[in-house]
Amino acid sequence: MVKIITYGTFDMLHLGHIRLLERAKILGDYLIVGVTSDSYDKSRGKINNQQTLLERIAAVKATGIADEIIIEEYEGQKIDDIRRLEIDIFTVGSDWKGYFDYLREYCNVIYLPRTEGISSTEIRCQKRSLRLGMIGETPFLNKIIKEAELVNGINVVALYSNDLSFMEESLGKNIELLTKDYSEFISSVDAVYIRSLPEFHYSQIKQALENGKHVLCESPVTLDRRQCEELFELATNKNLILMEALKTAYSTAYSRLISLVKTGKIGEIISVDSTCTSLRDKDDKNEWCSMLNWGPTALLPVLQIFGTEFVECKISSKFRDNGYDSFSKIDISYEHSVATVKVGDGFKSEGDLIISGSKGYVYVPAPWWKTEYFEIRYEDISNNRRYYYHLDGEGIRYELVAFARAIEQGWYFSDIEKQVTFKIAEIMEKFTCRQDITIIYL
Repeated sequence: MVKIITYGTFDMLHLGHIRLLERAKILGDYLIVGVTSDSYDKSRGKINNQQTLLERIAAVKATGIADEIIIEEYEGQKIDDIRRLEIDIFTVGSDWKGYFDYLREYCNVIYLPRTEGISSTEIRCQKRSLRLGMIGETPFLNKIIKEAELVNGINVVALYSNDLSFMEESLGKNIELLTKDYSEFISSVDAVYIRSLPEFHYSQIKQALENGKHVLCESPVTLDRRQCEELFELATNKNLILMEALKTAYSTAYSRLISLVKTGKIGEIISVDSTCTSLRDKDDKNEWCSMLNWGPTALLPVLQIFGTEFVECKISSKFRDNGYDSFSKIDISYEHSVATVKVGDGFKSEGDLIISGSKGYVYVPAPWWKTEYFEIRYEDISNNRRYYYHLDGEGIRYELVAFARAIEQGWYFSDIEKQVTFKIAEIMEKFTCRQDITIIYL
């Protein structure tokens, strides 16, 4: 019996996929199809899949062509599979010609002609065509433009800003409109990404939603919990998507870390220590204070692990002459656990994350908020485990994909729970208003 194997993502299965499978099947007697997992696709930069792994497997199975379906989960698996399954022929589309020649040591390699004019990428682009506008006065928006170019069907077409000097490197690309007129801006887009100063978020989001536009807003969404809840309710009533932009939440390593911790890998969790600091130009007119800039990121693992109902929150801050904090330390007490958060712009510390439990602890090295790696450590070091997950674009592109997918599917599709978003807004509100939280001035 001649065994054939082929691999693919098979997202939004189309005629080209089916013809390739049919050509592969006639090469022998038994066809094995490897469907790549979501995590493996993400690790090699493939972020635009519209269907889950189970949906893609079901689609391949429904063709009736494959005799067996397996899941491809890691780099180098093809060699392992060919040996283990005693494969005679490896085959793939001709667009990969030469790439898999290294497998000739283990079996025959055949490149099949692909069906011209049909591709999953083209289908995804046709399905999703989102005109995205940006709001803000920061060079960070240049990153959004670059990352959006990697997301099928998202086109950054407009910018609303009172200062365009930071946009030099992106001008001349696909930006159709540069304006200081918010009404003109909002009428030219389908959705907006907001990176303005936090005090402007509420009014800008509300106006966008009232005009039927989806919104992805940098955290904190607002500086008032009630306003935040109001905006999410407005979005729901208008069948629009409002999401908090906190790129760390969408990185593979971070999401796997939270999942592992919640399964009890390190036992009962007693504390979380989270630090985010940076050194920046103190004269930047668009500067955010330390708490608003780093607070949401540093609080994210605390609120996602322990929840949003803490007993006490005490903040110690060092303020500048302009009234902005350059460093803040947050001590949070829960009924059976504690957390310490340190944030700073103008002070530097080790930006790591440590989660302590009754069996062991998790260590995430600096900068933990864009890590590709973390360790679970135990008393017996022979039980220690290291986890690696590739990260592209600091998580921005994954965030954009989640936003576009939520718009397509018509429901809230975020890695950040709404209650966490509300709690972040509440803490930022209490800090800026100096209410109900102990503020210690250093």
